[in-house]
Amino acid sequence: MNAVAASSAHRARVLRMLGVVAWRKRELGAVESMAQATTLAEPQSMPATAGVVVVVPPRCAVRELDLLGRALSAFGPQLARAPRIEAVDGETMQVPHAPAYLVFGQAQAHALGRALPANVMRDAHIVLADAPSEILAQASSKRRLWLALRTLRRALGAGGRP
Repeated sequence: MNAVAASSAHRARVLRMLGVVAWRKRELGAVESMAQATTLAEPQSMPATAGVVVVVPPRCAVRELDLLGRALSAFGPQLARAPRIEAVDGETMQVPHAPAYLVFGQAQAHALGRALPANVMRDAHIVLADAPSEILAQASSKRRLWLALRTLRRALGAGGRP
């Protein structure tokens, strides 16, 4: 075995042991077929790949948004690419219907409850996490965030139903 093959095999083994998934660049044909599929599909209120909608507090700091982005990215592409909606105080939010919602903060949960119809709330899996400012300040809030993300990932793995 030559040195290049040995080093790539070793690298693959080490990455597998660490739990790292090696990403590969998409083929051009796959991108074109995806583009054709999206142009032929009927318009929807939400992207077909989005099974989760993330509701964040208004006027989050950059540091808080960075924390949320990293936490969501750690739980896979479905959560990393989830649409984020800012809950505006005292105004009606336009929230797309989804099988699951991740809500940061009690006030945002109340705003989501006012924005969604009762039948959508009944069928959706709603996970509440602490506000991003609390997550940055307290270790117990970070623990609750990871538990909420695990709960959400399990719910999505079971078909989006609680």
